[in-house]
Amino acid sequence: MAPIRVALIGLSRSAKVSTGAAEAARDYYGLPATVKVYGDPKQLAADSNVDLVVCVTRVDTHVALTRDSLRAGKAVYVEWPLAENYDAAVALFGQGRIDNSIVGLQGRVSPIALKLKEILKTGRIGRVLSSNIRAFGNLLPRDALPEGLKYFAQRRVGGNPITIAYAHTIDYVQDILGEFASFESRMQIQRRSIKIPGSDGMQTGEAQSDVPDFPAIHGKLARGKTDIADDATLAATFRTGQQFKGTPGFVWSINGEKGEILVTASGAYLHSDAYGEPIKIQVHDHATDEVIDVPWDWKDWQKDLPVRARIVGELYERYAHWWENGRPSGPLADGEEWPRLHDAVERMSEFRELFAQYDAGLVSL
Repeated sequence: MAPIRVALIGLSRSAKVSTGAAEAARDYYGLPATVKVYGDPKQLAADSNVDLVVCVTRVDTHVALTRDSLRAGKAVYVEWPLAENYDAAVALFGQGRIDNSIVGLQGRVSPIALKLKEILKTGRIGRVLSSNIRAFGNLLPRDALPEGLKYFAQRRVGGNPITIAYAHTIDYVQDILGEFASFESRMQIQRRSIKIPGSDGMQTGEAQSDVPDFPAIHGKLARGKTDIADDATLAATFRTGQQFKGTPGFVWSINGEKGEILVTASGAYLHSDAYGEPIKIQVHDHATDEVIDVPWDWKDWQKDLPVRARIVGELYERYAHWWENGRPSGPLADGEEWPRLHDAVERMSEFRELFAQYDAGLVSL
């Protein structure tokens, strides 16, 4: 297989784009001087020696930085969220399939998600009747943001704990169980005043947040992804900040006719950071009344990578396999799928509705 020639947008400790930042990143990561640097997305798009453009910058820069490469016909990997809002995403990416693409919703190919799909496919718990999630965005304090993430308090930017941590969570849940046929929600801003600490931990400022930090969603699941009852319900709550001390930061149950699956983890980050402590998958068999621990593991090659790189590595592996096999169009076989740009547009449509329901609730009657 010929190498897939990759260009990285945002390979710097600040995730900013400039020729100087690119040169500094090349030196910092020990890359040879033969590695090209770009300070202009048009220059990158015009380079015929690039096959795949990977964009890992702040969400509200994604459209401007990938537009030219997309128009030049290059493959693009865009980190999630895809854009600052649904309209911006559709304006660039449209609503059709974009097979030669990747989006950073890697939770879909995490070992936990793959194991849950396997359990459900065997019929071990029977038809799914309902599911509920209680999750916490506990990588950040409940009432503070570091200076570099101060924009998390600004809804217009598009990147915040709801559109990132909660979105990653609900995305892999729905990839396993199915999309909402319809849903209702309520979101709340519990803490409007957010502290901004300096590098020494002392407060240097304060931001006023217009971003909800507690969504509660429930809806009817659409059929198609797994065997579910006609009226199956999915209910989820997410809270920014730490959970009650000594309790799990993530609890997800899938209730079936013959049994129930329970997933517990230290936090909602099954797509990235929750692997520092054991993640448990258990099945309660209703017939025997036994609770059985279900083992899961990384692939051998993943164990050679830092934990944060392992699931993202699976995205690249699946993309490379598709590339090697002639880049066929259309849906892929089970076990070969990865999230692409059109999947992200669909998820952003759900979040457009979520925030529309929130905004409607703010209107004085």
